Amino acid sequence: MQEVLARREIILKTSRDCISLCSKAIVHIHTAKADEAHREIKEAEKILRSMRKEATVGALSRYLASPEAEFVEASSVEAIVLGKPIPSARELGVSGEGYLMGLLDTVGEVKRLLLDAVMRSEIEKATSYFKLMEGLYSMLSPFAVYDHVANGVRRKIDVDRMLTEDVRGVMAEEARRTIMVSSIQALQASMEHKGARSKPKASRKSA
Repeated sequence: MQEVLARREIILKTSRDCISLCSKAIVHIHTAKADEAHREIKEAEKILRSMRKEATVGALSRYLASPEAEFVEASSVEAIVLGKPIPSARELGVSGEGYLMGLLDTVGEVKRLLLDAVMRSEIEKATSYFKLMEGLYSMLSPFAVYDHVANGVRRKIDVDRMLTEDVRGVMAEEARRTIMVSSIQALQASMEHKGARSKPKASRKSA
């Protein structure tokens, strides 16, 4: 029991370190510091490996779910920004619960990426992020039935639903704005064309 207690204390401390590294990595990703983000994620991965060794006795594996979720979230956001597929649970070496929770948290980070793209008028990229949000929510929403197994899953799914619907409104408004701008530009071009045609031609001087 003393050994289990000692391992538990180690896991709790290193868990905080892992979560902190993943949080920093996500901040670096949003500020376009890809190298720094990658280093933080790799360091978090090393910590997770050491935590798994400590969790081999007793029922300590339950303490890994939270840092695993943070690691999944940071790794997924990095992959999305780099245009790579989201890594699988097996590739990341995490439990099913940690993977599910991490993907659910990823939806919120994709919303941030989308809004940043809208602010930069990168509508095509924003649209791709919205499709990704919808896809993740559609894929993850059926897991609400496992709320009694993975505590908090249903709440996270409800949050993702609200985030997705909120972004849907943003994209609809942006679509209307784009149509309006295009119409104004077309009208302006038409008026300029008509103005050029209506200008009187200069008369030639007789020789």
